[in-house]
Amino acid sequence: MGNTFVSIIEIIGTLAFAISGIRLASAKQFDWFGAYVVGLVTAIGGGTLRDLLLNLPPFWMQNSIYLTVTGIALVAVIVFGKFLIRLQNTFFVFDSIGLALFVVVGIQKSLAVGYPFWVAIVMGTITGAFGGIIRDILINEEPLIFRKDIYALACIVGGIFYWGCYTLQLPDEITQSIAAASVILTRFAAVKYHWGLPVLHGNDDESN
Repeated sequence: MGNTFVSIIEIIGTLAFAISGIRLASAKQFDWFGAYVVGLVTAIGGGTLRDLLLNLPPFWMQNSIYLTVTGIALVAVIVFGKFLIRLQNTFFVFDSIGLALFVVVGIQKSLAVGYPFWVAIVMGTITGAFGGIIRDILINEEPLIFRKDIYALACIVGGIFYWGCYTLQLPDEITQSIAAASVILTRFAAVKYHWGLPVLHGNDDESN
C-alpha cells in the first residue's frame, strides 16, 4: 500500500510540475516540443538528481508513465491554455503542489534505502526544487529558489513535519499527507503574509 501511494503522488506531482513548466514555456512562446521539454525537465529533474545521488536507477527510466503524463500536461495546456494563462496564480498553485508531493517522495525513497533523516530531508528538498532550477534556466529566468521567496525552506519545513510524524509512528499515508500539506501551507502563508528571507547585499555601498 505504501509504495502504491508513493507512486500515485509521484504521478500527480509529475502532472503538477509539468503543467507549471509548460505554462511558463507558453508564456515565453515556446513551440510545442520546447514546451514539452521544459515541462519534462521540471517534472523529472529533481528526482533524477536524487536517484543519482542515492545510487538508484533514475525513476523515469523504469516506467514511461512520466513521459506520458508530461504529454497529457502539454495537451491540457494547449486545450485550456488561454484559461490557464489568464489565471495569474495557476503557476504558483501547480508549482506548490508539485513541490510538496516531490518533497514527500524524495524523503520516502531516501529512508527506504537506509539513509538517515537529515539526508532524507536534503534529498526531499533536491527532489522538489532542482527541477524548477532547470526550468528557470531553460526559460532564461532567475531561478525561483535564489530569489527572496520561501521555496527550498518550505521543503525543509515539510521534511521536519515528516520527521515529527514519523517519530510519532503515524501511518505512512497520514505522515506523507501532513508533510505535503505543510509545504503547500508554508508557501501560501509566505505569499499571503509576505514572508521572505533577508537579501544578501554586496559591499559596494561600503566601499563608496
